[in-house]
Amino acid sequence: MSAASDKSGRLLVLGDVVTDVVANPHGPIAHGTDTSATIQLRPGGSGANTASWAAHCGASVTMLARAGLDTHAWHADELRCHGVDAQLRVDAERATAVVLALIADDGERSMITDRGAGAHLSCDDWDDALLDGTAHVHVSGYTLFSASGRALAAAVFDSAEARGVSTSVDPASTSFLLDFGVENFLRETSTVDIVVPNRDEAMLLSGQRDEAAAARLLSEHYPIAAVTVGERGAIAAAGGDLLAEAAAPVRAVTDSVGAGDAFTGAFLASWMRDKDVSRALRFGCETAAEAVTVVGGRPPHRTR
Repeated sequence: MSAASDKSGRLLVLGDVVTDVVANPHGPIAHGTDTSATIQLRPGGSGANTASWAAHCGASVTMLARAGLDTHAWHADELRCHGVDAQLRVDAERATAVVLALIADDGERSMITDRGAGAHLSCDDWDDALLDGTAHVHVSGYTLFSASGRALAAAVFDSAEARGVSTSVDPASTSFLLDFGVENFLRETSTVDIVVPNRDEAMLLSGQRDEAAAARLLSEHYPIAAVTVGERGAIAAAGGDLLAEAAAPVRAVTDSVGAGDAFTGAFLASWMRDKDVSRALRFGCETAAEAVTVVGGRPPHRTR
């Protein structure tokens, strides 16, 4: 799979690496007693998943994140196996973030999150040299949900704008968005070029009840809004007008974890190459459809 090349410049992703504990119960959960399940330990994190899928799709990718001593080496190795330049800062005081993902029969997931070291990514972890050769910066919304992360994101957005580097953000989580506040999020990301929310995030950020209306309104705040709408695919808007839509290829859903990250990674890899939003939208949907056929949020390893 290839939608980008080094000629497109480098993609820099700021976000989180997470140890995912993925549980597929063998039937309804029995409260107060045991439920048989298949449980797997996998590398995850929205930012790291996006970086991995973008590299899988041909982009040259660097990932900046913070991990604990407990699993730092494992996460760095897993990112490198996908072709990502892993710039993981070591937190000697905190463990790497952990997410318990419970997978329902329809493949949808509910997540219980401990952000751990990821919540402490800060300006101390930044080096302006990371922008050398970078054509686009993508920030996982989780970065904005801590004070240190917001300060870092603000500094990076300013530096990127000064260098003429485009930017994007994934709102990440409706529950965290509600806690943080929609107006706060819109203010903190006011200079961003592309927003990539799912349907629920788009409607929350826009106050609209229809995804098309939400996409149009968001594209008046951000130059481009690319909104995923689950099994129906994705839509994109620019300047208040709908620009494109793409259907999702029909696939049997094994696990929806990372589908949105796969879309984002593929969308950015394609868009960085030729700035064709329609093509990027289609490629994002195709890649998300591939992602739901495997357990976990990452593509197959490029190397081992």
